[in-house]
Formats: sequence, structure tokens, C-alpha cells
Amino acid sequence: MKKSGRLPDSSWLAAPALRAVVAALGADGAVVRLVGGCVRDALAGFAIGDIDIATSDPPETAAALLARAGLRTVPTGLEHGTITAIAAGTPYEVTTLRRDVETFGRHARVAYTDDWLEDAARRDFTINALYADLDGTYYDPFGGAADLAAGRVRFVGEARARVAEDRLRVLRFFRFHARHGRGAPDEAALAACAAEARHLGALSVERVAGELLKILAVPDPGPALALMREHGVLAHALPEGGAVERLRALVEIERAACSEGQTVAADGVRRLAALIDLPGKGAEAGARLRLSNEQRARLGLIAAPPAELEARMDERAARRLLHRHGAENVVDMALIAWAGRSVAGEKNVAQASSWLSLIRLARGWTAKVLPIKGRDLAELGLAPGPGMGAALDALETWWIEEDFRPDRAAMLARARGLLDSGKN
Repeated sequence: MKKSGRLPDSSWLAAPALRAVVAALGADGAVVRLVGGCVRDALAGFAIGDIDIATSDPPETAAALLARAGLRTVPTGLEHGTITAIAAGTPYEVTTLRRDVETFGRHARVAYTDDWLEDAARRDFTINALYADLDGTYYDPFGGAADLAAGRVRFVGEARARVAEDRLRVLRFFRFHARHGRGAPDEAALAACAAEARHLGALSVERVAGELLKILAVPDPGPALALMREHGVLAHALPEGGAVERLRALVEIERAACSEGQTVAADGVRRLAALIDLPGKGAEAGARLRLSNEQRARLGLIAAPPAELEARMDERAARRLLHRHGAENVVDMALIAWAGRSVAGEKNVAQASSWLSLIRLARGWTAKVLPIKGRDLAELGLAPGPGMGAALDALETWWIEEDFRPDRAAMLARARGLLDSGKN
């Protein structure tokens, strides 16, 4: 490949751990370069995340070279020619140059190659078919840098054929368009994705869910999701996800909250909850997408905020809600309810101020712990069993109604009173 230019900032390439891995892989003469997202993000001026490395050596040779240099490896994807090198606690994915022999719509049979152009030609988008040396020289065989500068996400080669090789690329297109695109999307790419979207059901739901959450976690996924809905893609990827307007309102509200000093990070699960437009379907969607148990529980809760959640709810009621659901869940529910009211036309300064007050209260909340336990009741003479559980529930209800003010002494006095009244 011909050299295409120099990265605008190559300071990140000086990391000792990265240089140790590249030096080990190239010790016997193999050509070793950084590839894909790290090079793309360096050209775009974004923070560098994971760093992937390509080598002309097969994985067994690469692993031996790394071991010779005292670096640990993990065989994370040997069937795809990939191992992971660990240096100074940092993982680096190392993949042998490949060419496709046969594709199956979800998987591909590959062969190793030492031809960098062959490897580049099998990648999905021009902005991902980028390579760089440690001195900051980058290689761009398909015009990815120009596409990046123009805000254009374009497939390498013929778009329909590239999507047919792996239908997950339908969702990857919208993710990269959401993050890097500006203006109208590439027509050929959009047409290919719209035509192939009906095959998304053949993919594992875990892969689909992973891409959906990544789309939702970009700074502003709204325009891309509107495109997905317009071209029939969203209906195949997330049938429950029609509330694009509420999602777009949520993104605006997250920004507004940040401008008022309330840090609200982009969060895929919160945004997924806002996107689901069928009441009570959050938990069902989480199960269908095979999210983690924690994600399912959170999605089911925040996708259907409790009826008592209101912008102007009094602080005592808010504290009860915080105790029952936890501060972060209440923040999420407040943001989603705020977005829903905004879409419904309740968009004014007073409403915004009230929601922000509730969020500030949640952010300052310290979880409350019931001052007494079952052993305290046992010491007062109550035998373990259903009666003890009922007594603790009654005491906690009273404690909450008293706005968490009763301390241990007051709780014990209340417990004695309940036990005495029961005896009588």
C-alpha cells in the first residue's frame, strides 16, 4: 500500500505498552500496523479507545513472538486469526491479514494473506480500512480519510454485496453514520441496508442488541434512528422501538441537564427505554434481546415510570420513590418522563426547573437503611417466622411514612408497642 499521509496527532502511539507489543510482533521481520477504529478516530480528532493491530504473520507465529518477549496472550478468536496481547494490563487485539474465501451472510471462511490490499478489501467501510505505522504514517487504500472529512460512511466495494456478506453491517452502517456522518447518507449504502434489513432476524439477538446499544450510546442517535424507521430497518431490529421523537427529546434533555451542572452520560439502556413505545414492554424487550439480568430489570423499571413520578412531586414523596427504586433509577425515570411530557407539549421553563430539582434531589440522596433488624425483634421476644417478617414490614412502612426520621431508639420503642399490643 502507498503511504497516504501523517496522523494529525501521533502522541498516543508513544505508549510503552503499545510499542512493546508492536516491537515483539515485528521482531522477525513481519510488517505490523495499527488498523481500523484507532486510526479512524485519530484522523477524526476523537479520543482513542481500543487499539487493534494487524500483522502479516499467522496467529501461532504472532503468539510465539509475543511469548518470547514475555508478553501474555489470550486466544480470543483463533478461528478468525485473532489473539489478544496483554501489555502493562492493556489488551491489544492482534489479527492476521485475511481474505474472504466464502461468506454465509453471518460468517465468513477466511484464508490468511500477506497482501494488505486484500485485507483492506474485506473490511466494511472505507473509514475502517485504514492502517498506520508507529511513526504516524497512515495508509488509506479506499479514500476513507476523505470520506471521514466529508461525513460520509461508504462501503468498501459494492454496497449490497458487502451487506450480504454479514447482515449485521446494516446496523453498523447506522451506528457509524450516527457517529461520523453529516448530511444525507450515502445513497448506495442506505439502499443496500434497507433492502437487506429483512434478514436481521437471522442474526443472533445478542449481536443485534449489541449494535443497537452502541447506536443508542453515540452522542446523538436520533437522526440515524429516524432514518432506520423511515426505511423499515427499525421495525426489523426493534419492533417495540417506535418512539423516536421521545428519544430525540431525551437527548436534548440530557444536554440541558448537563448545561445545568447535572452530568448525564449517554446511556444505551436509558435511551432504549425511551425508544420503546409500548407501555409495559421494557422487560419483554430486554428478554427478547437477551440483555443481562441487570439490564433487563433496569429497562423494565425505567421504561414504565411509576404513576406518582411527577415534575412537581413534593420532596417527601420523592424520597419515598428514591428509597424504593434507588437514585440512579429515579434519575433515569425522571429524564424519560420529562422527555415524554416534552413530546406531549409540556415544554416550558417551569417544567424544566421542576424536573431538574428532582434530579438534583436524587443526585444528593444517601440510601436509607432500616435502623433495626430481625435480631432486634428476636431480643424483644418475637419468634422467627412469618410474624417477624410482617412486623418488620409494618415497622418499615411506619418509618417511611415518618420520612425516615425515627432512629434506632424510636424504632425499638415502636416495636415494643406493636408487640405489647399484639399480646393484648
